[in-house]
Amino acid sequence: MTDPLPVLADSVRLDEDGVHILDRRRFPFAREWVHCRTVGEVADAISGMVTQSSGPYFAALGAMVLAARDAAGLPAAEARVRLETAAEQIIATRKTNNHLRKAVTCVLDAVDGASGDELVKAAEEGARHGDERYRARCRALAGHAAELLPGAGVVLTHCWADLYLVELVLAARRARKSLAFVCTETRPYLQGARLTAATLAEMDVDTTLITDGMGAAELAAGRIDALVTAADRVTMDGHVVNKIGTLGLAVAASAFDVPFHALVQAPDQATATGADVPIEYRDGAEVLTVLGQPTTSGRIRGRYPAFDVTPPRFVTTVVTDRGPFTPDRLGEYYAEGEPNQ
Repeated sequence: MTDPLPVLADSVRLDEDGVHILDRRRFPFAREWVHCRTVGEVADAISGMVTQSSGPYFAALGAMVLAARDAAGLPAAEARVRLETAAEQIIATRKTNNHLRKAVTCVLDAVDGASGDELVKAAEEGARHGDERYRARCRALAGHAAELLPGAGVVLTHCWADLYLVELVLAARRARKSLAFVCTETRPYLQGARLTAATLAEMDVDTTLITDGMGAAELAAGRIDALVTAADRVTMDGHVVNKIGTLGLAVAASAFDVPFHALVQAPDQATATGADVPIEYRDGAEVLTVLGQPTTSGRIRGRYPAFDVTPPRFVTTVVTDRGPFTPDRLGEYYAEGEPNQ
């Protein structure tokens, strides 16, 4: 008997009437689903933070199926243009994370030359393949990551939920390892508190929440055995792009001789270095509130880069679905060729 997956591991669903997305802005206090009937509505849900972490990948798959349904009555060439336009609309919603491009490419590859009912069937098959492949790669990288962790210890993490995290916990359990987690709250959306910590607690993991400013002190006190995060993108020279705040934790971990393991399915072969990654800046006003409540007086500006870039000298290991690599050896990942999406 296998353990049921936590809620966030299955938070996007494609039905005949559209794409249903669990609203992570409200979770865990409410479990509300946003119904998206069009590609534009899915794009708005992604850019509006209705879905985060792995969620946008699955939402993108669903959006491409909606695009195929909409284009089914067009000639093949026109249908292809319609789908490519939808793909670019989805990719533009969160430009730092390259998983969206991978998701839409799965469907575009599957529908090449198709039209009519065959277009829709091919899109649905491409989306299914993308879903299954993504989950399989998550399981693979989590197994490799679990091997790097102690038999019993404490993991400090920052802003990640659903599949990478869930599969790491499951892999550690299979290996008879006993891990506790310390989660940062992750301002300004509090993803660490609302999503990461909630998911771990749902899986009966020993979980402690700290504010974003406490991580260095936890590392200095010797209470942390490893810093482990997901990565929105890893460049070929080993720069780790992830939620803002990762850089500070990585620098502190390095200072106190705590390993930092960054999890990503694959390094981005199209991105040579950190300078090549577009960093998304969100509305600075979001920094001035917490869960809709103001945290400061007026006449103050906010600044909100959603991601930061950790140089490879602060990264111990990049863990992929093909195993762990030191940042200077990421090119070896592609020795087996380009992975299937």
